[in-house]
Amino acid sequence: MKVLTQAQLNGWLDGLARERMLVAPVDVDGKLLYRQVNGSDGISWGFERTVMSPKTWTFPATEPILTIEQGEESTIQPAAALAPTVVFGVRPCDARGALAIDALFLDKDPSDGRYAQHRDATRLIGLACPQMWETCFCTVVGGAPNGTQGLDVLLTEIDGGYAVQAITTEGDALVAGMPGDERDPVLPEPKLTQDLPVLHSGGEWTARFGELYWERLGDRCLGCRICTFVCPACRCFDVRDEVVSRQPGRQVFERLRAWDACTVPAYRRIAGGHNPRPTQFSRLRNRFYCKFVYYPEDFGPLGCVGCGRCIDACPVGIDILEVIAAVEQMAEGAE
Repeated sequence: MKVLTQAQLNGWLDGLARERMLVAPVDVDGKLLYRQVNGSDGISWGFERTVMSPKTWTFPATEPILTIEQGEESTIQPAAALAPTVVFGVRPCDARGALAIDALFLDKDPSDGRYAQHRDATRLIGLACPQMWETCFCTVVGGAPNGTQGLDVLLTEIDGGYAVQAITTEGDALVAGMPGDERDPVLPEPKLTQDLPVLHSGGEWTARFGELYWERLGDRCLGCRICTFVCPACRCFDVRDEVVSRQPGRQVFERLRAWDACTVPAYRRIAGGHNPRPTQFSRLRNRFYCKFVYYPEDFGPLGCVGCGRCIDACPVGIDILEVIAAVEQMAEGAE
């Protein structure tokens, strides 16, 4: 295993930034976000968790997916090519979030062409978490603070520097020219949070579908969508066309894809105005059932990676970990 000092890592990152787009955690007006940097001196080191996940670089909040020109002849132009990108400082939970989205957009036919372009152009370099922080619960949903799933390279901080693990063939290529010494260091064990609730199977959740608990919880929900926007595994979107220019005999439109959220009234409204989820509690309940029942049944992975961002962001204190614990208590009470 390769081991390098902070100075060597900085130099290597500076080299990467000259070769391709380098994205890393940056302090933006007091909030940590993934942004393009010109080198290691632009990176915010010693962070816990960014406000938004690196999903914004592989599944942007809003992006044009094609351009339509209407005139004597109509043409469709695909979106611009993507620059090779390295996202540095990815926490293991966020990498698992990327795999959850892959399950829908890549692993099932037909695959999503634009998303595939983003994933092909992007390499993920992770930083192992030394501990589980206050609202983290990755171990509840099958993850770990030092997990390697979904990453190309994982760096673990050790005394005097970082230990480097190349996970994929793309990761091998990335670290091929990396400085440092070949050693066999002892990697520190992350500090885990104890006494977390147990996530029950989908069947136990299905049996709790009609509980009054969901109505009580829904009374607090504002439908503000922040929980879905900060989530590294949420992937619902809407598509719309916007006019770019309009001249006699010629119009140009951009087709935009933008994040959507299952907690807003219009999300499930259909032609004729019918809404199969007319209440806030039914929409909030669906959010949790999508993560722990519907999505794993249809696509495999859970729709939650235990990052805790939604807990931190919710303005009314709805806590997904408390929801998991409530289902656990209801299941035990039914035994």
